Amino acid sequence: MSSTALLRTPLQFPARESLFSDTLLAELTAQFAATAADHDRDGVFPHDNFATLQRHGLIGLLAPTALGGSGATLGTARRAIGAVARGEPATALILTMTYLQHRAISRADNRWPAHLRERVLRDGAQNGALVNSLRVEPELGSPARGGLPGTVGRRTADGWRIDGHKLYTTGIEGLSWLSVWGRTDEPEPRVGIFLVPRHAPGLRVIASWNHLGMRASGSHEVIFDNVTIPLEYGVDLRPPAAWAASAGNAAHGAAYADQQAWMVVLLGTLYDAVARAAQHWLLTFLHARAPASLGAPLSTLARVQEQVGEIAALLRVNEVLLNHATTEIDAGRTPSATDSGLLKHTVTANAIRVVEAALKLSGNHGLSRGNPLERHYRDVLCGRIHTPQDDAVLVAAGKAALGAHSFA
Repeated sequence: MSSTALLRTPLQFPARESLFSDTLLAELTAQFAATAADHDRDGVFPHDNFATLQRHGLIGLLAPTALGGSGATLGTARRAIGAVARGEPATALILTMTYLQHRAISRADNRWPAHLRERVLRDGAQNGALVNSLRVEPELGSPARGGLPGTVGRRTADGWRIDGHKLYTTGIEGLSWLSVWGRTDEPEPRVGIFLVPRHAPGLRVIASWNHLGMRASGSHEVIFDNVTIPLEYGVDLRPPAAWAASAGNAAHGAAYADQQAWMVVLLGTLYDAVARAAQHWLLTFLHARAPASLGAPLSTLARVQEQVGEIAALLRVNEVLLNHATTEIDAGRTPSATDSGLLKHTVTANAIRVVEAALKLSGNHGLSRGNPLERHYRDVLCGRIHTPQDDAVLVAAGKAALGAHSFA
């Protein structure tokens, strides 16, 4: 089969499940957890973690087998992200972004030139090359809120010259490819994606990421100053009206819903995993902590058992919701964007509530920087900022509910 034909076929390649045993995933969790506090404290990109992931074939997990990947399902990708996130969630966030980009460019309706799709996917599978989308800007804010990007691609004799400023470029220190959201300088501007190699001349990183959580994600600012790329690297440029029309088109609407569903499940799995790491620490603490006034471990107290039960209930809800969504998506029954938004809202809120409950039970011990619980709390709060955000989710769900209501 030719490369072009290969990339017109959605991910229908058998996953090499044997490569991803529970034993291996547990080992990765433990290995990454051992250095997670160091990465958090220093805000240093976790290069060693990605070298380990590449040795086990986990970076190219979603790339087609013909390109050196595993052609994995969402269920397999979710197992990997959950294991990595329980150990070091910033690593899992960067990996998730590469998975989502690989998913997007492997779709049959993707508009990139076939040889560039193959190059990025093969580079990920064989060389561990990471890729992410750069969309947020100082003036524009989140593109999900609307507006034209300030990043501009200007035509040259043999390509494009890119100028612009991007924020929150997760993983930039370790990326190889940048999918840059921008517009052209044409009389009638087109909007879309410019594919930019990470080390292109004129690209500059401002190390501004000093965040409460996910500190090792290296989500710094990027300046594009006269960055030149070949003409064909303007991989998907359309008039703004065409983007708006595609959102209402059945085929493109299905593509959007698919991408949204994958994003929500993988990010939900990530933050749920942070909450499970917090639960694990809490249970260990409650069994070990035996105040002299009590003469027994805290785990023997009924009120503690009740609150631990509430934590278990929240995590059980997350498990059921994420399992159900994963099964549906892998069976080709993609939920609507509204339903995916509600899943994100619920799972994220439950994960945060779990860690907050653990903090209440552990008191000063949980807030000590000598224990991981305060780090889990800082990390899990980052779940709120990912698109779609709560207000957009609930407004969309409210409109859908009101529109479906019959007054008959």
